[in-house]
Amino acid sequence: MTILILEWSNPLNKSCAIHFSCVSQLFIFCSVMLHLSQDVEALRGELCRKDEECREQERRLAALEQQVQERTGVIVQLQQQLEEAAQRRQELQLLRDGEETLSRQAALPLQVKYVTKTVEVESAQSKQALIEAQAHNQALQEQLSVQRQLLRELEQQLHESQRSSSQLRQQILVYEGEMERAQGQLEAEMQSLEEEKNRVIEEAFIRAESEMKAVHENLAGVRMNLLTLQPALRTLTCDYNCLKRQVQDFPYMLEKAITEAKQEICQVIGEVSSANQELLRKYKREMNLRKKCHNELVRLKGNIRVLCRVRPVCAGETDAADTKNKVTFDPDDDAVLYLSNKGKLMTFELDKVFPTQATQEEVFQEVQSLVTSCIDGFNVCIFAYGQTGSGKTYTMEGVPEDPGINQRALRLLFSAVSEKKPDWDYKITVSMVEIYNETLRNLLGDNPNEKLDIKMCPDGSGQLYVPGLTEFTVESVEDINKVFDLGHMNRATACTNLNEHSSRSHALLIVTVAGFNSSTGHRTSGKLNLVDLAGSERITKSGAEGSRLREAQCINKSLSALGDVINALRSKHSHVPFRNSRLTYLLQDSLSGDSKTLMMVQVSPLESNVSESVCSLKFAQRVRSVEIGPSSSSRRQAESSSTSSSPTHDA
Repeated sequence: MTILILEWSNPLNKSCAIHFSCVSQLFIFCSVMLHLSQDVEALRGELCRKDEECREQERRLAALEQQVQERTGVIVQLQQQLEEAAQRRQELQLLRDGEETLSRQAALPLQVKYVTKTVEVESAQSKQALIEAQAHNQALQEQLSVQRQLLRELEQQLHESQRSSSQLRQQILVYEGEMERAQGQLEAEMQSLEEEKNRVIEEAFIRAESEMKAVHENLAGVRMNLLTLQPALRTLTCDYNCLKRQVQDFPYMLEKAITEAKQEICQVIGEVSSANQELLRKYKREMNLRKKCHNELVRLKGNIRVLCRVRPVCAGETDAADTKNKVTFDPDDDAVLYLSNKGKLMTFELDKVFPTQATQEEVFQEVQSLVTSCIDGFNVCIFAYGQTGSGKTYTMEGVPEDPGINQRALRLLFSAVSEKKPDWDYKITVSMVEIYNETLRNLLGDNPNEKLDIKMCPDGSGQLYVPGLTEFTVESVEDINKVFDLGHMNRATACTNLNEHSSRSHALLIVTVAGFNSSTGHRTSGKLNLVDLAGSERITKSGAEGSRLREAQCINKSLSALGDVINALRSKHSHVPFRNSRLTYLLQDSLSGDSKTLMMVQVSPLESNVSESVCSLKFAQRVRSVEIGPSSSSRRQAESSSTSSSPTHDA
């Protein structure tokens, strides 16, 4: 079908190419016309700008003419003022002439005096005439002084008028020069603008003419192409009709192809399903074999494995006189420990010895194979033993930034459980118990001081349980932290001469893992006991008094009972004294049957703690030689059932 479409598409491609060439030429023609119209618009804008500049020059010229007219009016006013000043000058000249006449008349006083005297002697009429003449003369003198004052003022005004007239003449000359220069500049600018306008118009005309010529040529080519496109268009129409008919038949062909593809896919799915069933069968067989190998490995290592960890010397202990390190290690064998006691070198052989620089992660890697056994329905117990201050609580609980076995074990269980989903569904519950002065205390309950008791399960399985014990279901690390914080807050600790925060009780973290296989319907139930024993101590060294003394006595009594149980198991006595202590009674499930137990003995390397270290290591060697007896037939059947349906985590 694809080949036919390609053959039909060849004439279509040819006609489409011709059509596209015509369209491209039309596009070129349109772009040229657009460019030409843009040039015309640019020329129009340039002409408008030049006309605007010409109008601006005309406005400036009109403003200059108006200024010239104003200056001409000012000149006319100044000329009038000059004429008035000339008239005043003539009047002043006349006043001067009158003054000179009066002065000449005043130059003849003797004659007048003589005549006056003569007249005065002669007659009263002459006397009267003389008085009138004197009065007239006085009036003339006063008038003369007034005229002189007026003359001086007119002379000052004349001088000022002459000075302002000269200044105005100079300003007129300056304005006339500026007008001539402005008129010359305006004429030059008008001429240059006219030339620029003519040049731009000429260039635009030439460019438009050439572009129009090119457009006409392109238009002629487009017309020719359009004439040649008509047969191609008819061919394209014919091909389109053929394609249309094929498209109408396409749904039937598509449905047929889909039906064939479905049949092939169903066949492949069937083959893959049968292959998956075979792989699943092989996987289950491999997991069962791996589980058997894993259990056999743990059994070959010993039902009760004993590990030893030597704590480092603290910073505050390096200054004391008895802080010499008495513990050495074998570089070729990590299961041998040497302890120097009173000049003699004692050798202790255990399953594994961790030196002082060992990390929490290294310690947990050695015990994690036991932790995963509880997923398959086994009872597992890991407990730390040693003197006060030897690092038991640090190994089991650790610190927030470097957690110990307890928190790492729960994280490993979460990881193993998530890997087995969705076939297996697991429920993990946690409870914390404290044995304080031979009394059981519920560390996760509302009333930690409430006394609890240990009883046998009524279902006849022989398992022990604690009625009223609080259990929390945990699903994440946050849930673990909440449980640990609550338990640590309720646990009894105190300060002694050997340890500032000495644990005054045995703490048990009980983890129950219940699993259900949705495919086979099988169920498993395992228990993990993580025990932080209280430190064995000598009362003379710890300085315990009062309630601390009673706590120490109870601790030593329970540890002695644990030693008696270990000796009885080692000697394979018919009666094992589990009930002599609450601690041994609660750990009966983990120390008997097919349970898997690990002991972490903690040792201090200091010279002052050599005697306690020797006791701890000797007790560890005794524990290492204990063999827990075989399980009952019912338990083996349950184990066989869980083995056939529960794959074990690969250590």
